Amino acid sequence: MIIVMKNNCTKQDVENVIAVLKEHGLGANLSTGSQKTIVGVLGDKTKLSDVNLELMDGVEKCVPIMSSYKLASRDMVPEGRTVNVGGEIIGANQLCMIAGPCAVESEEQMMQAAAGVKAAGAKFLRGGAYKPRTSPYSFQGIEEAGLKILRKAADAYGLKAVTEITDHDLIPVAEPYCDMFQIGARNMQNFRLLREVGRTKKPVLLKRGIANTIEEWLDAAEYIMSEGNYNVVLCERGIRTFETATRNTLDVSAIPVVRERSCLPIIVDPSHAAGKAAYIESLSLAAVAAGADGLIIEVHPNPKKALSDAAQQLTPKAYAELFGKVRAVAEAIGRTI
Repeated sequence: MIIVMKNNCTKQDVENVIAVLKEHGLGANLSTGSQKTIVGVLGDKTKLSDVNLELMDGVEKCVPIMSSYKLASRDMVPEGRTVNVGGEIIGANQLCMIAGPCAVESEEQMMQAAAGVKAAGAKFLRGGAYKPRTSPYSFQGIEEAGLKILRKAADAYGLKAVTEITDHDLIPVAEPYCDMFQIGARNMQNFRLLREVGRTKKPVLLKRGIANTIEEWLDAAEYIMSEGNYNVVLCERGIRTFETATRNTLDVSAIPVVRERSCLPIIVDPSHAAGKAAYIESLSLAAVAAGADGLIIEVHPNPKKALSDAAQQLTPKAYAELFGKVRAVAEAIGRTI
């Protein structure tokens, strides 16, 4: 349930409402927007059976949230949330650009990639140290050594580091080296992992599962947020359909649906959606035009020699060209990059 306060409510009115919630063993999530102040009720609202909140000073109305995801709901924060990653903002009018190799392979490779994406204009460096692969015989990543290389490359070029963690016991290992955790598609419903990253304050990039609905995706975000970490960014990376021309099918319609239903920022991964470098530009431009808050794109200094997902990685030069076109679309729709 949310409590919508009147436009002329006072600070004391809001504090009184929150005090009543706490007296009844409930939490409160305060959202102060330019138009309305909203108090989200966290917990079992039946505990308020003896209280008529709508009679309290400053209260306009109480509205139930019908969806299973409460904190991730647009009702909770009508103006939308933003996520601060080490001073870089994801959401609002800012377009977030994340780029880097699929996997960390060597220090030389990461330094070249970081230099390329920085020169293009990106502010985030991605790189996988742990690689969950379909085949047990595929390259699985260089693990903690990769985390150290990622951090070194990011610091060398003033970038924020984003990396995937594949299990809850890797959180303390990865946390010192990254600015943002990534939860991959295969782990979208790894509920223990979701809860554990929720207990950290580290921002989380949550990818949509390969065959999950939008509601299931938002419920997964709720697992993280219910543990106190509201720094969640959603990532649409394509879903599995009957089509074989691309690796996955990018669900562009998920962008406006999420923006309508959820307060969380949403970015798009055109690399995993396409699976082919030739299609990444078109999907990127479509995603930005549809309202995505950013893009995460795979960039490798020498894609032909990449140890994983070689076909979908751009060269730094190709990424720089794409970046310029993305900037033009972003500016046309009132976004800054």
